[in-house]
Amino acid sequence: MPAGTLYRGREGMWSWVAHRVTGVLIFFFLFVHVLDTALVRVSPEAYDTVVATYKTPIVALLEYGLVAAILFHALNGLRVIAVDFWVKGARYQKQMLWTVVGLWVVLMLGAIYPVLGHAARELFGS
Repeated sequence: MPAGTLYRGREGMWSWVAHRVTGVLIFFFLFVHVLDTALVRVSPEAYDTVVATYKTPIVALLEYGLVAAILFHALNGLRVIAVDFWVKGARYQKQMLWTVVGLWVVLMLGAIYPVLGHAARELFGS
């Protein structure tokens, strides 16, 4: 690390980076969602074509990524609120981050079947 570098790659910096990245990804999804929904007023046939592409296994994997981004962003956002507004928040920020990561992993494991089940059935049969 160069001398004088503020961030040293610790947990706090990586949670900051992940929070920004997930926020941008969620924004991008919302932007695309508004555009494709607006397409129904321009051309219902084109809208139907776009929606049909959303039923592919690749898009199901992207949906799982979207769930992962939203869930991490929400849980980490609660952690940021706790760090900012709880008197002892800064002291326990590392423990709270690992709690967020653990909870995120458990919830993402639980989301595998509901989000990817259709894609798995389409690829491998019932």
